Amino acid sequence: MKSNISNVFSPSNIGALSLKNRLALAPMTRVSANEDGTVGPLMKDYYQSFADGGFALIVTEGLYTDKLYSQCYKFQPGLSDEVQMSSWKEVTEAVHENDGVIIAQLMHAGALSQYNKYTKGNAAPSEIQPLGEEMGIYYGEGEYSVPKAMSQEDINEVISGFASAARLAKCAGFDGVEIHGANGYLLDQFLTVYTNKRSDKYGGVLANRLKIYKDIVEAVREAVGRDFVVGIRFSQSKVNDFEYKWPEQDEGAKTIFQSVLACGVDYIHTTEHVAKGPAFENGLSLASLAKKYANIPVIANGGISSDSDANYLVESGQADIVSLGKIALANPNWPNAVESGQPLQDFDFDMFNPLADLKTAKQFMSA
Repeated sequence: MKSNISNVFSPSNIGALSLKNRLALAPMTRVSANEDGTVGPLMKDYYQSFADGGFALIVTEGLYTDKLYSQCYKFQPGLSDEVQMSSWKEVTEAVHENDGVIIAQLMHAGALSQYNKYTKGNAAPSEIQPLGEEMGIYYGEGEYSVPKAMSQEDINEVISGFASAARLAKCAGFDGVEIHGANGYLLDQFLTVYTNKRSDKYGGVLANRLKIYKDIVEAVREAVGRDFVVGIRFSQSKVNDFEYKWPEQDEGAKTIFQSVLACGVDYIHTTEHVAKGPAFENGLSLASLAKKYANIPVIANGGISSDSDANYLVESGQADIVSLGKIALANPNWPNAVESGQPLQDFDFDMFNPLADLKTAKQFMSA
């Protein structure tokens, strides 16, 4: 058992970043910012607690990138202006003081926006109503609205927003950015066949549906330079469609991962219901496919709660780093606790009742 733990706790690297272990905090929506998108009063302590608890890498919740159509949730933090950027400095400093590395996840809601203080209506690849209903734990209610189909000008604004947010992230003291291309949000809407019915260069065959990823990665890379870490997140399932699979399966994964590799990303972050499970029937996991076809650092997320699961993903070569979500909320000190043999707390969904915010979580933990 000791040798297993030494593997997951061994040092690692992403680009120019050195990590003290292979454990990351997964990005999780916390709807706890101020109304203007600046860091809320509980957020510094929240992120600092994971660094203090031994996580080498902290990936923030998704931060909206512009004041047009990118905001997804009420009380979501942003990186769309200097004021929002400045508010993050206390967070990045706190993480660094605790020997942690922190990456800003950049996100555009697209059709899944439940709230936007800047713009009326939603915009997406095509004028298609999303499946399912808005999420109540994030202040949502009822069916999603039908978005407008994005024009080329709208797409250009999306690309510029990601580049600008990346520049601001660097100014705020973040160690890198992660482009959110997963979970049914805007980029994933371009990738998904039933939400992208475009007939232009952004629609149709897989290479076209991937074009917005390429455009954004290249714009972000130009904005921040070669030495600043740029990662990207992929999933098959979505917050409003748990069953979706890439129709091109293994060949599609090869195209997707090799495409973003060619654009210059430093790592790929995959998320599935079960990280170690097959992406397609009787095949490799999504993390393994990313490792196979891109051969850059891979972060695996999904259903990881025990040290044995975390170690298995690293030892088997499926991933270089594992990111923990709900189990980390219950145990911000998960790395330190596992390394020292302390017992762990089970995650309780009452931490999300009635809202998945930091106030609810704090009240639950102190009860």
